[in-house]
Amino acid sequence: MNKTLSWVSCPFCGKPVSLYRNPVPTVDVIIEIDGQGIILIKRKNPPPGWALPGGFVDYGETLEDGAIREALEETSLNVTLQGLSGVYSSPDRDPRQHTISTVFIATASGTPRARDDAADIGIFTEKDIPRTLAFDHKKILADYFRNRSSTRGKPSTAKSL
Repeated sequence: MNKTLSWVSCPFCGKPVSLYRNPVPTVDVIIEIDGQGIILIKRKNPPPGWALPGGFVDYGETLEDGAIREALEETSLNVTLQGLSGVYSSPDRDPRQHTISTVFIATASGTPRARDDAADIGIFTEKDIPRTLAFDHKKILADYFRNRSSTRGKPSTAKSL
């Protein structure tokens, strides 16, 4: 695997410096809506399909702030993060580039509205999740529902923030 993308000159001394290819940090948010289900958005941009609200973390932004911002931008909802669901890093999880997604569980109330990168939005239960999911969200949701069902009546599966 080639880790070096190319060379650039150091702006201070002029010597060649390697540019490395590194995975890009992203966030996804599993938003639980008051016993109704979870929110998924239908993507406006490639890759197509339904997906968890989420996106790229901005430079200088924490993962938590990125998750809250992305949720608001795509769903119109102010979310409260409950904890960490997991981290997903398979190099092929995103066909555009290698990303690492930190997945949060959040709660919200109100009426979700599709905005920004979302063409449509819906609240889904485990039984009615669309078949056309983008990225590795099928795995993320399978992990979420498996962990949730194995801990019913027990404290949340989310790792506290």
